Amino acid sequence: MGVLMSKKQQVEKVQKCSAVVSAFQAGLKERAPKPAEGQAEDGEGPAKTPVSPDEKNAEEPHQEEADNSAGPSTSHQTSPPTRDECKVNQEAWSRLRDGKGVEPEDLDKSHQLTPPAFVRPKREANDDQPVEVDLEKKEQPANDEMCDVCEVWTADDLYPCRICTRVFHDGCLRELGYLRAEALQEMRDTAHTVTGWSCYYCDNLNLLLTEEEMYSLMETFKQCKIIPESCLVSDELLQYRHFASKQLFDKDLTDEQEEEVLAQFAALDPEKKGHIEWSDFLYFESLAVLRKFRTENSLVRLLTAKERDKARSVFLSLNLDKDGMITRAECRQAQQSWFHKLNKDSQSCNVSISHVGPICESSPASSGSERSKTDDRPLTWADFLRESAIYILAARPNSSAMHIRLPV
Repeated sequence: MGVLMSKKQQVEKVQKCSAVVSAFQAGLKERAPKPAEGQAEDGEGPAKTPVSPDEKNAEEPHQEEADNSAGPSTSHQTSPPTRDECKVNQEAWSRLRDGKGVEPEDLDKSHQLTPPAFVRPKREANDDQPVEVDLEKKEQPANDEMCDVCEVWTADDLYPCRICTRVFHDGCLRELGYLRAEALQEMRDTAHTVTGWSCYYCDNLNLLLTEEEMYSLMETFKQCKIIPESCLVSDELLQYRHFASKQLFDKDLTDEQEEEVLAQFAALDPEKKGHIEWSDFLYFESLAVLRKFRTENSLVRLLTAKERDKARSVFLSLNLDKDGMITRAECRQAQQSWFHKLNKDSQSCNVSISHVGPICESSPASSGSERSKTDDRPLTWADFLRESAIYILAARPNSSAMHIRLPV
């Protein structure tokens, strides 16, 4: 929120100064002789230009934007298209750094609500220490009573998030500018079902990264010439993986690794569009950063009370003999269940894993399925939660894409 507040304060200061300057100019205009006014029209000084208050107010936003983003000699009327493209690209990098934060001037409508600027989490001193989560004690958190945007209670008109306790009005989300028409309709269709709906906080896995982790990811994108908010085709993903392998391991991908990248592409493109959306690519890479830099205990701390409750219910349903232990085969089966999405044509949540996305024949989910069914090694509740945390997080997005490999 600090990003937006500082921006607003800056705008308010400029507006106050502009009002004082306008008043001063009005006084000069009344006292100055007409020839001086004519000479002022040819000059460059803004304080001597005889403009009407309406024209002055129309010019002030452009002057402020020029002062913030360009040098003193920069003119918006003479800016080449390449400069506009650079500005759009720079704004995309800023939104990537801040999550999905959008500055107020970027909104299409003046009456739209202002989206929040996200504050990235910080690692705590005990972040990697084990977390005590009681198996027998359900948390069952209650949803908030008021809309997270307008803070108004309207009972049945509120749509809850399946991950956190926030609730929203569909009208508020529309005015916020975060959800397109089809996304709003999906929310209305799923928010009150077994499948549920993730709000724009929980849907964005990239917001789980710290400033340091995000900086590391952004540097990789820049080195690999990845343009934020753009779709990627399979060749671009392969090129990105080749470059990353060269940078990290000083060697190219093998043929098997290339096949693995193509399998990842297929999982991120379940609708066979021929490209992957920027958000799906970003979430996939964000999860890779979490797996690389976070311990399992740290990932457990990222789970919400609703997610812990769901994991608890799944574990208890598998622990039929009530001894507090399940097998690793049952654990992998449960981890696959996090990705079960409710089919639009079905009224039951007992759907096939194929509804999530395509799984190639060489993927771990298919090749290791027979072996996983016979793994009878015992697993405690604490181990189950630690090993499942990354899969629970990966199931947060509303997208049907597969953002992580299924356990073998």
